[in-house]
Amino acid sequence: MTRIRRGYIARRRRTKIRLFASSFRGAHSRLTRTITQQKLRALVSAHRDRDRKKRDFRRLWITRINAVIRGNRVSHIYSRLIHNLYKAQLLLNRKILAQIAISNRNCLFMISNEIIK
Repeated sequence: MTRIRRGYIARRRRTKIRLFASSFRGAHSRLTRTITQQKLRALVSAHRDRDRKKRDFRRLWITRINAVIRGNRVSHIYSRLIHNLYKAQLLLNRKILAQIAISNRNCLFMISNEIIK
């Protein structure tokens, strides 16, 4: 029997996977089976950490706001400030409040004084 030459589809699939893993170290970028495992693991980590990044930034903003508030005794506590913001219907999210707290503390003090009145 004559030898049958295989097609290019499987090779194209493997090279596509290898391009994804070209920056990995050792066998993780050379062996097809470990490349597929590491690709799956990398994609799972990326998906998980996209949600974790949002969580971490929210914690950072809350910490920054709380540090400025407690440092100068504006309204004594973070949760009371946020509660008063909602009661006054001021639509300032935590990201904006943290930026104000870092760049211009006097503005944060003015906002908190307006809320308390």
